[in-house]
Amino acid sequence: MLLTISTGLFAQKKISNQPTQLITNVQLIDGTGKPAYSASVRMQGKKIMQVGQLKANQNEQVIDGHGLVLAPGFIDSHSHHFGDLDDHPEAIPTNSQGITTIIIGQDGASYAMDTLTKMFKAHSMAVNVGTYTGQASLREEVMGEKDVYREASQAEIDKMKIILQKELDKGSMGLSTGLEYEQAFFSSKDEVIQLANLAAAAKARYMSHIRSEDVRLQDAIDEIIEIGRVTKMPVQISHIKIAKKDDWETSTTLIAKLEKARAAGINITADVYPYTYWNSTLRVLFPTRDYTNPVSAEFAVNHTFDVNESYLVKYAPVEAYRGKTIAAIAAMRNEKPSVTLMALIAIASDFKQKNPNFKGTIEAIAAKSMIEKDVANFIAWPYANICSDGNAGGHPRGHGAFTRVLGKYVREDKIISLENAIHKMTGLTAAHLGIKDRGIIAAGNYADLVLLNPATVKDNATIQDSRALSTGIEMVWINGQLTYQNQKATGNYPGVLIKRK
Repeated sequence: MLLTISTGLFAQKKISNQPTQLITNVQLIDGTGKPAYSASVRMQGKKIMQVGQLKANQNEQVIDGHGLVLAPGFIDSHSHHFGDLDDHPEAIPTNSQGITTIIIGQDGASYAMDTLTKMFKAHSMAVNVGTYTGQASLREEVMGEKDVYREASQAEIDKMKIILQKELDKGSMGLSTGLEYEQAFFSSKDEVIQLANLAAAAKARYMSHIRSEDVRLQDAIDEIIEIGRVTKMPVQISHIKIAKKDDWETSTTLIAKLEKARAAGINITADVYPYTYWNSTLRVLFPTRDYTNPVSAEFAVNHTFDVNESYLVKYAPVEAYRGKTIAAIAAMRNEKPSVTLMALIAIASDFKQKNPNFKGTIEAIAAKSMIEKDVANFIAWPYANICSDGNAGGHPRGHGAFTRVLGKYVREDKIISLENAIHKMTGLTAAHLGIKDRGIIAAGNYADLVLLNPATVKDNATIQDSRALSTGIEMVWINGQLTYQNQKATGNYPGVLIKRK
């Protein structure tokens, strides 16, 4: 869709000599959750100057929105897109679904704040970035990358706390953990609470890929609730899900448990992506991390994922396996899926040892282990915001998570309203992250904006074509600059590093 940009004819007093832009003829959904209304938005420099019934200034650039919806730029509270930005600073995977800010450092793995600051000085990019500090990264720095498969000593925890404090002082948004992953799996609850207490003292936040999303889900939920109770800080569950087949359709029970914790004064929230399959390593499928145990492999096949609908999206050791289901690979190998699962992990481990300088992901699976009913219930929960947990390829969520919510869960399934969905992508997310000046269209906030067509917006990315661009995202502005229009980047790179204030 081609949108009209013209020069204003009406004279009006300007606040400064800095040029202004006026977006007019739009239905404004401001990110607070309140109903859409007709309004115009004036931008000046990086910020929103005015919102209301506005007339164009003389010689002002005017963008006619043709009655479409203008919303705050979407904030992705759990993103892995940053690794692609060095080579592709235009940030098409995020811009194309209306995302203007990504939060990284998730699952316990992060860059140091000094590293990020240097990267932003060296390379401009078309997306804002904020980060948490990862507990697994702290463990690797203090304990050594190959010695993290145990509990840390108190002396080691103390060293982690020193590093974490420095990162928080430099603007990290808080502490993240990935307790289901090997680098943090063996850490004690006491270690996590000590680090979380330090973050709480700095008025930062805690976000966690909890210790289990399947067989020990209830224990993992209890742990994050306890962290919230002990530290009195906001705690957020990353990509909330119920991944054990036996427990499907229990999302209302889990939500009731979270509501009970909130009623007790614990500020617990969650983010969620709109898919029934996740993307991670094959090793996560083994709850007890015994990758050569046939009993555990059989349990995984029968209880933690569906071999017929789970795809090996990346597999460096054997390219012929990529894009095929575990069931199909098992048929190729003429063996049971459980045996294939163990073999794939062993082959990948051997490949890693023989190729220590290999760059990129060695193996990744898009594993079907959820049902739509539970996903819809989590999306509808008032304290869940939307995230992608995506990157530039592999899982379609990297290109389509936010537009999928708008197309499927709003327009088609009517699970939530358009205003509520946008609130869950903007104002609510900003509140969960502690961001004060983005996520709501209001004078004085940064001009991160997205113009979308609610009648056509939809995701097109699939497992087979994970990079297909969404439709219905017409224009995107970041810090007052147009970065995306007509499914193309504009060449502007106004993204900034967002620091905790």
